Amino acid sequence: MIAGYIIFLLFGFPNTTVEVGIYIGTFFFSLKLAFYFLIIICIAAFLFQNKKIVFKAKLLSVSAFAYISLSLGLMMNLFGEAIIHFHDTTVIVPTAYFYPALIIASLWVNDTMAYIVGSLIGRTQMSKISPKKTLEGTIGGVILSVVVIFLLACYVFPFGITSYSLAFLALIASVAGTSGDLLESKLKRMAGVKDSGHIMPGHGGFLDRFDSLLVATPFVWLYVYFFMT
Repeated sequence: MIAGYIIFLLFGFPNTTVEVGIYIGTFFFSLKLAFYFLIIICIAAFLFQNKKIVFKAKLLSVSAFAYISLSLGLMMNLFGEAIIHFHDTTVIVPTAYFYPALIIASLWVNDTMAYIVGSLIGRTQMSKISPKKTLEGTIGGVILSVVVIFLLACYVFPFGITSYSLAFLALIASVAGTSGDLLESKLKRMAGVKDSGHIMPGHGGFLDRFDSLLVATPFVWLYVYFFMT
């Protein structure tokens, strides 16, 4: 749990060149480096503290840090001034919640359209993990999510040619989000449960409301920070 909080705080720091830390004499003690060190200690202590627990089970537990804490931390990191770059054109959006809102909007359109298209023309089962998902619905949801975000960026908001970058972001979010939905369904099957928790019973549990977001966020973050800035 401690390692999870540390990862959340570490990757939730704003993207800035200013180092956070304190001076001890002439030595600068970086807070980020301290967090990295604490992560290593916490994970190592957990992996080797009890030999009775199967090592594979411990690794699966450690992966939960990345699944929950890392994703939420990267979402916090996306909070701030958005810089959208496409070829030689750059647009700066001062709205701090632009990228988080765009990810959520892409996922919402994808889920909604996938359900509608799947209900109308869905015939081919996509995966045994989630029997109600159809290939036609999944493809339709992704395509319509990209189209909706692109049209909004072109005609509702003045993003111009950078709308193509936002459309590709919607594509990444939709595909990764669908994978996240399947991953969470697989985890529930492995655990032998219908719901991920007692909150919101009958709807898959509380985690079902965030499964797409948790997987989509890291992929969108990589795209934003390596290709859009």
